[in-house]
Amino acid sequence: MNSFRHRHRSVSRVFLRLPALALLITAAACSSADDSASAAVPSPGAKVAELCRNLDKVLPAKVDGERREDPEPASALTAGWGSPAIILRCGVPQPPKMVDPKVADGRDPDAVAGGVNGVDWLMEKQDDGGYRFTSANREAYVEVAVPEGVDSSGVLTDLASAVKKAIPKGIAS
Repeated sequence: MNSFRHRHRSVSRVFLRLPALALLITAAACSSADDSASAAVPSPGAKVAELCRNLDKVLPAKVDGERREDPEPASALTAGWGSPAIILRCGVPQPPKMVDPKVADGRDPDAVAGGVNGVDWLMEKQDDGGYRFTSANREAYVEVAVPEGVDSSGVLTDLASAVKKAIPKGIAS
Protein backbone atom coordinates (compact mmCIF):
# COMPACT_ATOMS: atom_id res chain seq x y z
CA MET A 1 0.00 0.00 0.00
CA ASN A 2 2.84 2.40 0.60
CA SER A 3 4.00 1.90 -2.96
CA PHE A 4 0.57 2.99 -4.22
CA ARG A 5 0.73 6.17 -2.11
CA HIS A 6 4.27 6.82 -3.31
CA ARG A 7 3.23 6.36 -6.95
CA HIS A 8 0.18 8.58 -6.42
CA ARG A 9 2.39 11.39 -5.09
CA SER A 10 4.77 11.04 -8.07
CA VAL A 11 1.89 11.19 -10.53
CA SER A 12 0.44 14.27 -8.85
CA ARG A 13 3.85 16.00 -9.03
CA VAL A 14 3.98 15.30 -12.77
CA PHE A 15 0.47 16.71 -13.27
CA LEU A 16 1.37 19.84 -11.32
CA ARG A 17 4.42 20.33 -13.53
CA LEU A 18 2.44 20.03 -16.79
CA PRO A 19 0.73 23.45 -16.54
CA ALA A 20 4.09 25.06 -15.78
CA LEU A 21 5.63 23.29 -18.77
CA ALA A 22 2.76 24.39 -21.02
CA LEU A 23 3.20 27.97 -19.81
CA LEU A 24 6.94 27.82 -20.51
CA ILE A 25 6.38 26.45 -24.04
CA THR A 26 3.77 29.13 -24.75
CA ALA A 27 6.06 31.89 -23.49
CA ALA A 28 8.94 30.59 -25.61
CA ALA A 29 6.74 30.45 -28.70
CA CYS A 30 5.57 34.01 -28.17
CA SER A 31 9.03 35.39 -27.54
CA SER A 32 10.46 33.86 -30.72
CA ALA A 33 8.17 36.08 -32.78
CA ASP A 34 9.76 39.10 -31.12
CA ASP A 35 13.21 37.93 -32.27
CA SER A 36 12.32 37.84 -35.96
CA ALA A 37 14.77 39.59 -38.24
CA SER A 38 13.88 42.69 -40.19
CA ALA A 39 15.34 44.09 -43.40
CA ALA A 40 14.77 47.23 -45.39
CA VAL A 41 13.14 46.30 -48.69
CA PRO A 42 14.98 47.75 -51.71
CA SER A 43 13.02 49.63 -54.35
CA PRO A 44 14.66 48.88 -57.72
CA GLY A 45 13.24 49.54 -61.18
CA ALA A 46 10.89 47.06 -62.88
CA LYS A 47 13.58 45.08 -64.73
CA VAL A 48 15.72 44.54 -61.62
CA ALA A 49 12.66 43.78 -59.48
CA GLU A 50 11.72 41.00 -61.94
CA LEU A 51 15.25 39.55 -61.74
CA CYS A 52 14.99 39.65 -57.94
CA ARG A 53 11.62 37.85 -57.97
CA ASN A 54 13.26 35.18 -60.16
CA LEU A 55 16.09 34.90 -57.63
CA ASP A 56 13.61 34.50 -54.77
CA LYS A 57 12.10 31.47 -56.57
CA VAL A 58 15.45 29.64 -56.79
CA LEU A 59 17.01 30.51 -53.43
CA PRO A 60 18.00 27.48 -51.34
CA ALA A 61 15.91 26.32 -48.39
CA LYS A 62 19.10 26.18 -46.30
CA VAL A 63 22.19 28.35 -46.27
CA ASP A 64 25.24 27.33 -44.25
CA GLY A 65 23.02 24.70 -42.60
CA GLU A 66 20.44 27.27 -41.48
CA ARG A 67 16.76 27.03 -42.46
CA ARG A 68 15.16 29.85 -44.44
CA GLU A 69 13.23 32.30 -42.26
CA ASP A 70 12.46 35.45 -44.20
CA PRO A 71 12.69 38.83 -42.46
CA GLU A 72 9.89 41.30 -41.94
CA PRO A 73 8.33 42.93 -43.85
CA ALA A 74 7.73 40.02 -46.22
CA SER A 75 9.04 40.67 -49.73
CA ALA A 76 10.35 38.72 -52.71
CA LEU A 77 13.31 41.13 -52.61
CA THR A 78 14.55 39.90 -49.21
CA ALA A 79 15.35 36.54 -47.67
CA GLY A 80 16.88 35.29 -44.45
CA TRP A 81 18.35 32.19 -42.87
CA GLY A 82 19.10 31.36 -39.23
CA SER A 83 19.43 33.42 -36.08
CA PRO A 84 21.25 35.72 -35.95
CA ALA A 85 20.00 36.06 -39.47
CA ILE A 86 21.92 35.91 -42.69
CA ILE A 87 20.01 38.51 -44.72
CA LEU A 88 19.85 38.73 -48.52
CA ARG A 89 18.48 41.86 -50.23
CA CYS A 90 18.16 41.99 -53.99
CA GLY A 91 17.98 45.19 -56.02
CA VAL A 92 20.11 47.32 -53.71
CA PRO A 93 22.01 50.33 -55.10
CA GLN A 94 25.66 50.00 -56.05
CA PRO A 95 27.81 50.39 -52.93
CA PRO A 96 30.23 53.35 -53.17
CA LYS A 97 33.20 51.12 -52.38
CA MET A 98 32.52 49.11 -55.54
CA VAL A 99 33.98 51.98 -57.59
CA ASP A 100 36.58 53.10 -55.03
CA PRO A 101 40.09 52.87 -56.56
CA LYS A 102 41.57 51.97 -53.15
CA VAL A 103 39.46 48.77 -53.13
CA ALA A 104 40.50 47.89 -56.69
CA ASP A 105 44.16 48.39 -55.73
CA GLY A 106 43.79 46.35 -52.51
CA ARG A 107 44.53 49.39 -50.31
CA ASP A 108 41.25 49.37 -48.32
CA PRO A 109 41.56 47.17 -45.21
CA ASP A 110 37.76 47.00 -44.80
CA ALA A 111 36.75 46.14 -48.37
CA VAL A 112 37.99 43.39 -50.68
CA ALA A 113 36.84 42.25 -54.12
CA GLY A 114 36.76 38.52 -54.86
CA GLY A 115 34.71 35.68 -56.24
CA VAL A 116 33.05 32.47 -55.07
CA ASN A 117 31.84 29.77 -57.47
CA GLY A 118 31.54 32.07 -60.47
CA VAL A 119 29.94 35.03 -58.67
CA ASP A 120 32.03 38.17 -58.02
CA TRP A 121 31.51 39.88 -54.66
CA LEU A 122 32.61 43.02 -52.87
CA MET A 123 33.21 42.17 -49.20
CA GLU A 124 32.88 45.00 -46.67
CA LYS A 125 33.62 44.57 -42.97
CA GLN A 126 30.84 46.05 -40.82
CA ASP A 127 31.15 47.84 -37.47
CA ASP A 128 29.32 44.98 -35.70
CA GLY A 129 31.99 42.45 -36.75
CA GLY A 130 29.92 40.94 -39.56
CA TYR A 131 30.40 41.29 -43.30
CA ARG A 132 28.32 42.65 -46.15
CA PHE A 133 28.82 41.10 -49.58
CA THR A 134 27.44 42.71 -52.73
CA SER A 135 27.45 40.90 -56.05
CA ALA A 136 29.33 42.54 -58.91
CA ASN A 137 29.20 42.16 -62.68
CA ARG A 138 25.53 41.11 -62.62
CA GLU A 139 22.41 42.89 -63.92
CA ALA A 140 21.20 43.39 -60.33
CA TYR A 141 23.09 43.97 -57.10
CA VAL A 142 22.50 41.27 -54.50
CA GLU A 143 23.56 42.12 -50.96
CA VAL A 144 24.19 39.45 -48.33
CA ALA A 145 24.75 40.45 -44.70
CA VAL A 146 26.59 37.74 -42.75
CA PRO A 147 26.67 38.10 -38.95
CA GLU A 148 29.89 37.84 -36.99
CA GLY A 149 30.93 34.24 -36.38
CA VAL A 150 29.17 32.77 -39.44
CA ASP A 151 31.27 31.11 -42.15
CA SER A 152 30.82 33.56 -45.01
CA SER A 153 32.43 31.25 -47.57
CA GLY A 154 29.78 28.62 -46.83
CA VAL A 155 27.04 31.23 -47.21
CA LEU A 156 28.34 32.49 -50.55
CA THR A 157 28.92 28.95 -51.83
CA ASP A 158 25.32 28.03 -51.00
CA LEU A 159 23.95 31.16 -52.73
CA ALA A 160 26.19 31.20 -55.83
CA SER A 161 24.18 28.82 -57.99
CA ALA A 162 20.90 30.70 -57.37
CA VAL A 163 22.53 34.05 -58.19
CA LYS A 164 24.08 32.64 -61.38
CA LYS A 165 20.76 31.12 -62.42
CA ALA A 166 18.56 34.19 -61.81
CA ILE A 167 20.80 37.24 -62.24
CA PRO A 168 22.59 37.34 -65.64
CA LYS A 169 26.11 38.69 -66.00
CA GLY A 170 26.17 42.33 -67.01
CA ILE A 171 26.00 45.83 -65.60
CA ALA A 172 23.31 46.62 -63.05
CA SER A 173 21.07 49.52 -63.93
